[in-house]
Amino acid sequence: MFNKRTDQKVADCDDIYQHENSLRSWLIARYPGLEDIDDVIQEAFFKFLKARNCGPIANPRSYLFVTAGNILKNRFRRREIERPDGVSELDPNLEVDGLRNPLEEISGNEEIQILIRAIKSLPKRCRQVITLRKIYGYSMQEVASILGISKSTVDSQCCIGMRKCAKFLKEHGVKEF
Repeated sequence: MFNKRTDQKVADCDDIYQHENSLRSWLIARYPGLEDIDDVIQEAFFKFLKARNCGPIANPRSYLFVTAGNILKNRFRRREIERPDGVSELDPNLEVDGLRNPLEEISGNEEIQILIRAIKSLPKRCRQVITLRKIYGYSMQEVASILGISKSTVDSQCCIGMRKCAKFLKEHGVKEF
């Protein structure tokens, strides 16, 4: 079926289940040690189907992956589960089954790629703070607890990281982000 407004092919609900194995692989690679992957996948499918009832979804695979990531982000934030061992940073270049990262697929945006390079260019501690604070959405207290540093260190590293990222973006022609 085609969406008349955008002329983009819109997947039928049955087509979304073909992405289950790649979603499972992506979750395992991104969150090693996560025990309730089946629950996350089921919730992501449920949210997809619920959203699908409201209208067509132009890129169902990407929507599904981002939804699963947001489910986990919300669970981490609510402390329903602890952050699994081995998950220290968001890896924006992670490939699973030869497929690109869904966030990269969605964006396809040069500015996002420059931002990713800016974060990667930060010193390790600064990169960890920016990743936890700005990408995963943890509070300053949570970041301090996870990294075993003080809140004031989190605050100063976040300020340094944001300044360095802004400078990097400006140097690479990104005026506003």
